[in-house]
Amino acid sequence: MLHRYRAKKLEDRYKGCLVGLAVGDVLGAGVEFFDRDTFTVKDMPTEVCRGGIEPGFWTDDTSMALCLADSLITCKDFSPMDQMYRYLKWMNDGYLSPFGYAFGIGNTVSNSLDMFIDNPSNPYAGSTNPRSAGNGSLMRLAPIPMLYRKDMKLAQKYAILSSRTTHQAKEALDACRVYSIMIVRALNGESKKSILSDDIAKINNLSPNIRNIASGSYKRKSRDQIESIGYVVKTLEAALWAFYNSKSFKEGALLAVNLGDDTDTVGAVYGQLAGAYYGYKSIPKKWREMIAMKEMINDMSIQLLDLSDTIKL
Repeated sequence: MLHRYRAKKLEDRYKGCLVGLAVGDVLGAGVEFFDRDTFTVKDMPTEVCRGGIEPGFWTDDTSMALCLADSLITCKDFSPMDQMYRYLKWMNDGYLSPFGYAFGIGNTVSNSLDMFIDNPSNPYAGSTNPRSAGNGSLMRLAPIPMLYRKDMKLAQKYAILSSRTTHQAKEALDACRVYSIMIVRALNGESKKSILSDDIAKINNLSPNIRNIASGSYKRKSRDQIESIGYVVKTLEAALWAFYNSKSFKEGALLAVNLGDDTDTVGAVYGQLAGAYYGYKSIPKKWREMIAMKEMINDMSIQLLDLSDTIKL
């Protein structure tokens, strides 16, 4: 009975991780780039938002996460080449997008895919320029720690490699590495204190800004001191600030998206960790039921869980 209970809890956390990403994305999609305190998100939107966003529709954050998940499931392991072809299929054909086209594709991702088209033998096409440290690889990270949950070293390794396909600036790589550790801990049922422990800051060779976040910078900041822009350092800090300062998935999600600016991505990054920690059933039923393609997202979550048991350690 205890084994069955633990299995159900793990399944709930897995579904929560991927669905939480999509929910955070949807919550913030309609107010992306709005200035802070010029709006208030209180609930999931039920009407068409600015830009023709239908209720329950998510953006590039979730599309790219699903492309990554689909690749891991299909290949039964990590294949950067396959991932890039799926991202291209999304960019060109709207694969795994509720819009039918690549809604919200960022410049860094677009440039990386163009580089891959020019040199298809190299899937690690992301720019190494420090000024290209956007949040486009962090926003889609969840499937990596979901697959490699049983081996923290593998989770970190592939978090870095999954970023390199489109984002190779060191801060982007380090952000994905740090967040993969936190998500693995959440999936494994560890406490919030453990998930946010500053022991992560002891990792060798972390960039100073990411080390500062890993040591808990967000715990010491007020809302006014938190920036929620597309720079990966600020996105990670904003998502962790919302997670740290809330006691439920809903409370933290609303804190995250109401920060303004890059609302969908801050929401999606928050949702990965919070969904893994609180679980699928903790996400308001209305919210998770409204998500486009929800059955497919749930199914991918379970497939990643099943596949995680087959990974050779």
